Amino acid sequence: MGFDPRAARPHAEASDAAGLRERWRAASLGGVWLRPGDWYHPAVDALVEAVGDDRCPAAAAQRLGTARGEAGVGMTETMDDVACLYEALEQPVDPTVLRSLAIGWAAGYESLPARSTVRDPASGLPSGEYLGERLRETYGDALRQGMRAGDTHCLVVLDVALDDLDAWRRSARAATVGRTLDQVFGEGHPMAALSDGVFVVLSPRRDHTAKLAQTLRRVVEKNAAILGLSEVMRRPTRVWVEALPDSHSAAVALLEQLAR
Repeated sequence: MGFDPRAARPHAEASDAAGLRERWRAASLGGVWLRPGDWYHPAVDALVEAVGDDRCPAAAAQRLGTARGEAGVGMTETMDDVACLYEALEQPVDPTVLRSLAIGWAAGYESLPARSTVRDPASGLPSGEYLGERLRETYGDALRQGMRAGDTHCLVVLDVALDDLDAWRRSARAATVGRTLDQVFGEGHPMAALSDGVFVVLSPRRDHTAKLAQTLRRVVEKNAAILGLSEVMRRPTRVWVEALPDSHSAAVALLEQLAR
């Protein structure tokens, strides 16, 4: 009996899909995914097959986003995970996939029971209350050194807020900003999501702080353009350096004002 290439094709395609899935999983678990045991979901296979077969991946991406949201996975982790799929493909991330992923995630996460958290699920950043406690430490350190907190630290404020955005657009924007703040400031800088579209970093006051703030604006706008999210950002993006007031209580009041 001769060899029939048509019979072998489905097996080869299944093998290719499985290989891509495993490369995706390895990249994600090695860099962005927090808990290896909850990475797999059947929607993973659907997205792999759609991308591998050059079919429209929007429905599969939305299904995966919903599953991640329902599981309580943060938006940033969800987007970074799918970016690892395109890293495995050696292709740029498809903005259509990210849009569908965000739509699904927003629907999935909103279905969860209301719960308090110290982190914003979309951006992955701590809350304003957390930053208020870090400010308490900053004021205490300055007092012990005989200095003013306003002389040693300042707030870098980023405002990308726009009105009347869908939940998925707000979530995708927050995830993009959270990732960008980590890129620009790195670890060791307390930061928070104060409200929808307003973010703050507690930064040491340095000669180059104002320049760093403008770098943040450029990187935020660049990342938004790459991900097809420019339309959900205030243009131009507002970034400024806010001086710390004389007392911790006044600083907390300032955070509340900035969040409005």
